[in-house]
Amino acid sequence: MSDIIQLLPDHVANQIAAGEVVQRPASVVKELLENSIDADATSITLLLKNAGKTLIQIIDNGKGMSTTDARLCFDRHATSKIRNAQDLFNLKTKGFRGEALASIAAIAHVELKTKQDNDELGTAIKIEGSTIVSQEPASTAKGTSIAVKNLFYNIPARRNFLKSDTIETRHIIDEFQRVALAHPAISFLLHHNDNEIYHLKESNLRKRIVSIFGSKMNEKLVPINEQTDILTITGFVAKPEFSKKKRGEQFFFVNDRFIKSSYLNHAVVNAFDGLLEYGAHPSYFLYLDVPPNSIDINIHPTKTEIKFDNEKALYAILRATVKHSLGQYNVAPVLDFNRDSNLDTPYDFKDKKTVSTPKIIVDPTFNPFKNDVNDQQMTSNSSSGSSTKNYQSNYKKETGSWESLYANIEPIEQSTQEQLFEQQQETETGKTFQIQKKYLLSSIKSGVVLIHQSLAHQRILYEEFLENITVKEASSQQLLFPVTIGFSSADIEMIYSIKSDLESTGFVFNEFTKESVVIGGIPTSITESKITLILEQLLDDMKIEVPDASFSHFDVMAKSFAKSLAIKTGTSLSVKEQENLVNNLFSCKEPSTSPFGKATFKTLTLNEIDTIFNK
Repeated sequence: MSDIIQLLPDHVANQIAAGEVVQRPASVVKELLENSIDADATSITLLLKNAGKTLIQIIDNGKGMSTTDARLCFDRHATSKIRNAQDLFNLKTKGFRGEALASIAAIAHVELKTKQDNDELGTAIKIEGSTIVSQEPASTAKGTSIAVKNLFYNIPARRNFLKSDTIETRHIIDEFQRVALAHPAISFLLHHNDNEIYHLKESNLRKRIVSIFGSKMNEKLVPINEQTDILTITGFVAKPEFSKKKRGEQFFFVNDRFIKSSYLNHAVVNAFDGLLEYGAHPSYFLYLDVPPNSIDINIHPTKTEIKFDNEKALYAILRATVKHSLGQYNVAPVLDFNRDSNLDTPYDFKDKKTVSTPKIIVDPTFNPFKNDVNDQQMTSNSSSGSSTKNYQSNYKKETGSWESLYANIEPIEQSTQEQLFEQQQETETGKTFQIQKKYLLSSIKSGVVLIHQSLAHQRILYEEFLENITVKEASSQQLLFPVTIGFSSADIEMIYSIKSDLESTGFVFNEFTKESVVIGGIPTSITESKITLILEQLLDDMKIEVPDASFSHFDVMAKSFAKSLAIKTGTSLSVKEQENLVNNLFSCKEPSTSPFGKATFKTLTLNEIDTIFNK
């Protein structure tokens, strides 16, 4: 039998490796930004065209590379960070495996310009699909400039899997924010299609957070600072009243590397126990500094997951630290049931050295039995008829006031009681019933139907919004006073990109600034108090992987609006509201499922009900 196993060509192997490293333009941005940081850059510029599909260019003022290193860096597993396997557990840099540039060069056109500080000339290299097209000396500034053009040009199937420019830009901005938050001492500049999105100057952590998420973030932050033998925790958490319904601003950094950890997230949420509304999520920016040999960061291709040696200890310390800070800054109440509040010293007396003893004043003439004695004398004097009559008359005067409260109240007649009972019976035998403020039970000819009130309302609103957006002319209500809503620069960029779509639903935008949106009109179907909730929900839904089609934005909007405005579980509905909900649901084109594919109702026939009781 002939041999069937063979070695893959290098260019094919590089493309396979690129499948792990480069999933979308944001993956390229992450790898290149981390390379610039490893090169000790103090200023980094990111330029994008068409959400990175056409161009991703990183320009830094780092150490640069020699001619030999410039060419060698595109070879697979060529690295300056590792000499043996043990080095994997003592890493202090971002990149270390040496597969990023090789993978990127395998699926794009790459142009590299680099120069070290002491060199007169730098090096320029052009690569297309792992093939070096040219290498020559070049006059360039100190540092490195690398341009990645036409991503996935030689793998059209992978390019077809990319989402819309709006979604891909959002992913790039997410990666950019994570790197920028981890390194506030480095200045960053981000341009997309010649529009400046971020210009972050060198600053401290608090200023960096505010510059990314807007000036209103400053008042929300509570500082965190704790140092122990096994880790140091710094950063900020947001006050509970600023919690959000979406998991947006939640950042963990371990040794200046962004990570995802549901375990550590649970510790933070646990520290907010009793302070958050149901379904709300706290915002936090937490930096953990641990010994490099106590973690393993090589367990995931994107290095966003880390394995800790002592997870339980980290959990306990993190939870206690956040809880302590919330109490220290009077965000959370501190309860001590063993403390006697009578022993608390008022603030006015904290600086006084001596406290005067209070004087005790006693009334020597006080007789607690004086009134009882007079009453006994009054009742015992039966020989005096006038005294007895006076006492009885005084009693009637005293009791007359409260007896008069019941003077005009008549007992309920039997007919009234029967009428109330009949009304109650009539209500109980209505067509719909609400169960636990979550489900509606309605009788039909073949049996009963059980309806999920929130999912059913989502379906009704979804079809209404979709019809208003695509078929009918959108109607808008003008606001008496325009509403200004603060967003981060990235969110404003996303809102602006779908501005025309939002206007077709009835929104009227008066002004866009770097940190806010001024709204002058809203669709007639929503209220002013819901504007912020709807836009935040819409931004969150825009990150969902939806196909890039001309209809997709309208569909996402309709779904987002329906989710935001639908009645929630726990809402009590009147009989009339219940009947309207049932009638409107079965008037829909697709009444059986919600906009997100969940069942809205379940029918139980009489035979199925009989089967339950005949077992």
